[in-house]
Amino acid sequence: MAQSGKGRIVIDDDFTGPGVPVAGTTAPPIALGQYFNVVGQGIADTDSGAPRLDSDGLGGVIQLTTTDEDVHAAGLQTATMFDVALMGGIVLEARVRLAVITTGEVFIGFSDVNTDLAIIEGAICHGDTITITLTASDLIGFLMATDLTDVSDWHGVYNGGTTTGQTVATSLDFDAAPVAGEWVVLRLEIDSNGTARWYVDGVLKQTVEGAVSTTVDLCAHVLVESKTTAVKTMDVDYVKISANRDWTV
Repeated sequence: MAQSGKGRIVIDDDFTGPGVPVAGTTAPPIALGQYFNVVGQGIADTDSGAPRLDSDGLGGVIQLTTTDEDVHAAGLQTATMFDVALMGGIVLEARVRLAVITTGEVFIGFSDVNTDLAIIEGAICHGDTITITLTASDLIGFLMATDLTDVSDWHGVYNGGTTTGQTVATSLDFDAAPVAGEWVVLRLEIDSNGTARWYVDGVLKQTVEGAVSTTVDLCAHVLVESKTTAVKTMDVDYVKISANRDWTV
């Protein structure tokens, strides 16, 4: 296998450049910086986008902004470019902030669903009462869903590996509640054998062996979705993803 010094792929965006203004009418995908597309059902609407914050945005912050419709999302997405066996260990870390912890859903992680009109419920996963529905055949990441009975906790969801994905929300509850207006750092580590670890603010919350497929190619998502006829926002300070390069011919 031919190799060079660029054996590690690093995607690292602090969002200091231009965002995608609200009041745009461009259909997704919309390129944002070097690494991500802005995607989501309804991104072309005039109340949705990913504007850069020019106040309360130290270090560079974008604000993912949905349209005012139920099950309409806005988010960041990479190409389908990650293979766990060939590129692990894979690490995704994001620092995010929610203005309010109501009427919304958040997914930060990986799946095999790559679409410009991205949604969480009905495409990747969804939480309702005490049940998590794993729609995507292959997914792994953090879920927060205000339709759950436990409306204000992060949950570690996964599907497609050698370990059956859990669908009972209480078994995936990290007892780590997002606080309105406060930043949280979410970190996901995936080994080349499919074992994964979830961290919240540096604290290890869950380890699952065989959590995700080692052969299905995945893309990365940072998505927020409205659950009512009101705009939902999520501030993103940075997203960093790193993975080994696939040197196979």
